[in-house]
Amino acid sequence: MSNKMWGGRFATGPDAIMEEINASIGFDQRLYAQDIAGSKAHAAMLAAQKIIAAKDAQKIQKGLDTILSEIEAGKFSFKRELEDIHMNVESRLAEIIGAPAGRLHTARSRNDQVATDFRLYVRDTVDALDAQIADLQVALSEKALAHAATVMPGFTHLQTAQPVTFGHHLMAYVEMLGRDRGRLADARKRLNESPLGSAALAGTSFPIDRDATAKSLGFDRPTANSLDAVSDRDFVMETLSAASICAIHLSRFAEEIVIWTSPAFSLIRLSDAFTSGSSIMPQKRNPDAAELVRAKAGRIIGALTGILVVMKGLPLAYAKDMQEDKEGAFDAFSSFSLVIAAMAGMVRDMEPDAARMKAAAGQGYATATDLADWLVRTLNIPFRDAHHVTGRIVGLASERNLPLHRVPLADMQQVEKRITQDVYSVLTVTASVRSRTSYGGTAPARVRQQARRWLKKLGAA
Repeated sequence: MSNKMWGGRFATGPDAIMEEINASIGFDQRLYAQDIAGSKAHAAMLAAQKIIAAKDAQKIQKGLDTILSEIEAGKFSFKRELEDIHMNVESRLAEIIGAPAGRLHTARSRNDQVATDFRLYVRDTVDALDAQIADLQVALSEKALAHAATVMPGFTHLQTAQPVTFGHHLMAYVEMLGRDRGRLADARKRLNESPLGSAALAGTSFPIDRDATAKSLGFDRPTANSLDAVSDRDFVMETLSAASICAIHLSRFAEEIVIWTSPAFSLIRLSDAFTSGSSIMPQKRNPDAAELVRAKAGRIIGALTGILVVMKGLPLAYAKDMQEDKEGAFDAFSSFSLVIAAMAGMVRDMEPDAARMKAAAGQGYATATDLADWLVRTLNIPFRDAHHVTGRIVGLASERNLPLHRVPLADMQQVEKRITQDVYSVLTVTASVRSRTSYGGTAPARVRQQARRWLKKLGAA
């Protein structure tokens, strides 16, 4: 009995192990909507070009609509022996409409078919992810606006550096996410070319209209080289790269949430909705959602690494190795969507402990830079000299276990006699953040300005 997919060239069916390693229907069935859309566009073009009869194209269109309904209703039986989504759809189409189904594959190959399907899928995914990231930006901007003047410690090396505001800190992630959306948009723009019509690798002798199918599927244009079209997976790698960078941003934020919710910091609180308890320690409130956001970044980065390794040694054009481009990507995109949703939920849920934040902001002599700046502005001391004077005053404060704004004026004047009572106006954490009025600074007025700008840009003002 000959193989029903390969016809006369193969006299027998595949070995069970071959079937196991070769089949992709277990995961590429996710491409059903894109596969059917591509087939409908192809059939319509074949009829318009008089390559197949209009009546056959009509039957094909109707049959494909039936298959789409069956899949969406959960009534479609995917068959492993048919390998992939393309052959499963085509086989079912033959059962529904008979001989005209055999005309659908005219002037195309599974090579250009899967490349088209996957581009459509990635494009749809990018659009959905962009909307999710925009929602996270809204959540962050709204929270930042509400806490534009809530003082907290700013850190470098995880050591107290200078006072900032909670709103300013949150807006940093809005900016990062803006760049992430830009990278995804760039990837979408580059992927939006149609491989359909490239056939196996060399194009086709049939008088097809590739512009028509590209337009029908929402592509900007057809791809210009058939070899490149069927062997290119840049669009997946680039999208996964953009997703990985964004996942790193979210992982960094998740790490901060883990730190901030710990008893040692106690800067913010998450409700029961985004935390869990311990099976043995009743006092525990664990930031599991944040920890899982942090961990799932590894899955996304791993998927990128996986496809880079698959593609690195492949000659042109198509090779079966490229079947491994999808499963990791599907998992990565699903994980990415989940972590964005989880982070948006945590942002809306989290509440800062304003009193604790303000107290922590004053620890570690966080206003030392404000003292140095005052010396430069008021006494016209070169900054390097002011830095030295400030260091001596900080050392004195440390010896006496006093915050800077509690060091007596007389003691400061022993270090620099020209210091006046006015110095105390810059030594509180509130005064410090209010003074940072440079564009992009942490002054509450600047934070409100940036939060409102983003909310307007996001259509949420």
